[in-house]
Amino acid sequence: MPFASLHPLSQLLLQLVTVLVTARVTGLLFARLGQSAVIGEIAVGVMLGPSLLGWIAPGVFQTLFPASSLGTLQLLSQIGVCLFLFVVGMTIDVGHLRQKAPAAIVISNASIIVPALCGALLSPWIFPSLAGPDATPTSFTVFMAISMSITAFPVLAKILDERGLSATSLGAMALTCAAVGDVTAWTMLAGVIAVTQEGAWTESIGTLVRVAVFAIVMLFGVRRVLPRLMGSAAQRDATLGPNVLVVALALMLASALTTELIGIHALFGAFLAGVVMPRHGSLRQQVIVRIEDFSAVFLLPLFFVVTGLRTSITLINDLQGWGICAAIILMATAGKLGGTYVAARWTGMTRPDAFALGALMNTRGLMELIALNIGYDLDILSPRIFAMLVIMALVTTALTGPLLTCSKRWR
Repeated sequence: MPFASLHPLSQLLLQLVTVLVTARVTGLLFARLGQSAVIGEIAVGVMLGPSLLGWIAPGVFQTLFPASSLGTLQLLSQIGVCLFLFVVGMTIDVGHLRQKAPAAIVISNASIIVPALCGALLSPWIFPSLAGPDATPTSFTVFMAISMSITAFPVLAKILDERGLSATSLGAMALTCAAVGDVTAWTMLAGVIAVTQEGAWTESIGTLVRVAVFAIVMLFGVRRVLPRLMGSAAQRDATLGPNVLVVALALMLASALTTELIGIHALFGAFLAGVVMPRHGSLRQQVIVRIEDFSAVFLLPLFFVVTGLRTSITLINDLQGWGICAAIILMATAGKLGGTYVAARWTGMTRPDAFALGALMNTRGLMELIALNIGYDLDILSPRIFAMLVIMALVTTALTGPLLTCSKRWR
């Protein structure tokens, strides 16, 4: 049977096999080169898209990813991202963030504000030629600011673990600052989505009020009820049973559905569901292990490929385009690294540790791609600026390892 006439299920299975194998192989290759495996998995998404496979073998590309099959692939990838953000929410310790040291507050704010200002300053220059069809100067500026200020909390945690820095004071500071930054960036993103989708400010304010009410109900209502609902499973050293896993997944899906119906993305609901999960005993860690392995290995590579299918590097086809791309990378790195370094030095950190912290906070990875895809779906970002920002996410994340090595030599 020729591939062109494949049944939709056969087409999907062919895509899954291709994505899983290439993502795993490329991830292992990047890990051998001293990079995080996540960088390779993100890169393979771009390689399987029109930027490489569609350029060198257009027939194979059309066979693997015909336009008619992309809807199913995108829906599966969105479920994967919801599961991923559910896990991210569970890894953020709200109590610890509440008790963070004054130094972490200063550094985290600087690591967000300075790169966000860089993005806002760059925005008017590129808005006329690179904004999406539904973008306004305000929404485009806010999206550029968010793109510059995001730190990928999960990728950062993996890099710290790979380098043996998780238990150090530097690692603890980096994780605290990244967690605060993610919450801030997602709050900003929720606001710009509400304004963009609703249009009128009065309707947007209504959407934000509904989101705030839902967040309060989750944080102060559902969070208190869950331990009793889960019963003995929320106690110390309890074994996770199928009923409890169903409750956790149902909570995530219901929360994601609620925020989607309210008028912002389902991802915010999934993240919030993770935040309110019980922290007692081993329940949270067991849920994380069960869900993270499946979502990270099976579903997230699909998201990388969907992002890669939207990324056409060939759209950056002149010196001006590559100049803008280089300026975005330079300003994103200088803003994140410089803002973090200055704030860290002001709070008393040594030069090598301040530089290392800035390098860690410059990690963008998956969280950046999630935000960019939302901007693309809302037509705030054009395909050309989308490609530039994907390149920026890859480059800045790939720079983390070499910059950390430089900080060690500085000691």
